[in-house]
Amino acid sequence: MKVIICGAGQVGWQIARHLSGEMNDVTVVDNNADLVRRATDTLDVQGIAGFASYPDVLERAGARDADMIIAATHSDEVNMVTCQVAHSVFSINRKVARLRAQSYLTAIYSDLYRREHLPIDVVISPEREVAAAAMQRLSAPAAFDTETFLDGKAQMMGINITEDCPIINTALRQLTDLFSTLRAIVVGIRRDGTLFAPDPEDQLFPGDDCYVFSHIDDVARTLEVFGKSQKKQERIVVVGGGNVGLTVARALEKRRLRTKVIERSRANAERAAEALERTIVLHGDGLDSALLSEAGISRADAMLAVTDDDKTNMLAAVRARAEGCPYVVALINDPTLVPLMAPLGIDAYINPRATTVSSILRHIRHGRVRQVYSIGDAEAEMIEAEVMSTSPLAGQAVRDIDFPEGVLIGAVMRGGEVKRPVGSFRIEAGDVITLFAMAADVPEVERLLQVSIDFF
Repeated sequence: MKVIICGAGQVGWQIARHLSGEMNDVTVVDNNADLVRRATDTLDVQGIAGFASYPDVLERAGARDADMIIAATHSDEVNMVTCQVAHSVFSINRKVARLRAQSYLTAIYSDLYRREHLPIDVVISPEREVAAAAMQRLSAPAAFDTETFLDGKAQMMGINITEDCPIINTALRQLTDLFSTLRAIVVGIRRDGTLFAPDPEDQLFPGDDCYVFSHIDDVARTLEVFGKSQKKQERIVVVGGGNVGLTVARALEKRRLRTKVIERSRANAERAAEALERTIVLHGDGLDSALLSEAGISRADAMLAVTDDDKTNMLAAVRARAEGCPYVVALINDPTLVPLMAPLGIDAYINPRATTVSSILRHIRHGRVRQVYSIGDAEAEMIEAEVMSTSPLAGQAVRDIDFPEGVLIGAVMRGGEVKRPVGSFRIEAGDVITLFAMAADVPEVERLLQVSIDFF
């Protein structure tokens, strides 16, 4: 598969990292020669320095025989023109664009643009992806990371293990005996900064971050088993009223949650106040204790810090926690800051890069792969796929499948019903299976599923 990725920033680099690792022919295009050099030096990709929307640049990138183009530069206009040129000049079959401006998104999603006039097959909005991630965090506030699978019938949760967790120092194998009806399995553990797929004899220790895959009906009980309590979120304070904050506030309004937004820029605050119907917008600094008090932070159930500055988000979350807010979430672009979350008392974070990358991969992967969710700094993936009749998995009991060490089954859906993958469970063709896979093991998972990353 020949893919051209326009934009070698954080999102473009991560997509190139995924796709080149899966033996695709990837070319990266960016007008910043240093970013192109970084991609070619660290990844098995080709690089072209130049403006992605220029036909001669795309020609040099191999657009004549490309199967797909992903336009993920920082400019909406460049991304749209790139897709237009890819369609009109080179007849590239599949075109994906990242767009941020709400005006474009409103027009596209309301079908004001017809495909023949603006030929974009998939539109990715980082703001909408972040808003969806925020809703996920609020739906499971005891988890630092969440994502739904299997048509909403299962959920993956990242859970921090604390001293009061009732199952610490207990072998994972014993959890099945202790909670025989609980449809949940630990698929990943991060310990001392290293993520791995656990063995049945592994134990959980205080300070671990574990990834648990649970039936949606057992989420509350799973959290209880891991020593976490659920509390309904009704009063929310959002620090940051820019593009992301406004999209998050709109999503909160749809849930009819009582929301207040704090925005430092007067222009953004006025824009947010005009766009929102039931949300109170306050103009000022989200780090100001007096303003946080005016927003009712001590009575709020949660605070989301979603400005465009990581350090401001972290400090706002710390200040909100100090003022009495029981649950704080920070938007973090720099993954190197994530280890600071727990020591600072920040309950959860949202990585817009990871959510955007996961969304793009989910949309461009086709055929039997139904969903992909990137974990951590692209260290692992949760993959949801249909088992083909030609797959080595079909007809085998779970205990007999020769999975790599970094792969575990989360759940299996058959006939619309989610099953727990005990050792004696036999996989059948047509089953939908979810797998936790370390990044290095993804190609082997695809071999077992008998799916190359076929995008069409």
